[in-house]
Amino acid sequence: MKILGLTGGIGMGKSTAAKSFRRLRVPIFDADATVHALQGRGGRAVGPIGAAFPGTLRDGRVDREALRQAVLGKPEALTRLERIVHPLVRDAERRFLAAARRRAARLVVLDIPLLFETRGQGRCDLVVVVTAPAAVQRWRVLQRKGMTPDRLKAILARQTPDREKRRRADVVVHSGLSRHHAQRAIRRIVREVRSGGEEASLPLLPMS
Repeated sequence: MKILGLTGGIGMGKSTAAKSFRRLRVPIFDADATVHALQGRGGRAVGPIGAAFPGTLRDGRVDREALRQAVLGKPEALTRLERIVHPLVRDAERRFLAAARRRAARLVVLDIPLLFETRGQGRCDLVVVVTAPAAVQRWRVLQRKGMTPDRLKAILARQTPDREKRRRADVVVHSGLSRHHAQRAIRRIVREVRSGGEEASLPLLPMS
């Protein structure tokens, strides 16, 4: 079974790329969705987060905005939160991979926004980075409800720069050209891996 790591900075088009993999019936582990579930009612992270950050729970779930305010601009608080959440996400990932192996899946995707930041690339056979021009990224992100330039700046400060992500990628998918361009690239990746092709035969896709 080949494990493909899918990553990219905020607003780069990673979520759209993940949808393309799903349409091709590739099993996907969604790290963001896992975090939401862990912090939702009955989630395994609710109790530990409530104990570490008083006042961040509401109706049996984590109030994500209250939690964001509790860690905003506080590196030590963010580290404390990551020590709670990251092991739980890794446990869910291990269970996902074990289930995929039992089903004899040939290819799975780990959709992890902070793949390089958490050193997750070491668990992958192939890393795909989704990218777009900085101006396109900024425009996309600032359309989101509640997003501000300052908040975007803080998010980007936590992420590995796009140029470095592209340098470390096995394959780069450019979402800034067109949706069809990205979809064609993803179909090619899936076709190559499912056919048993070597990862090294996949050159970096053209960038502009």
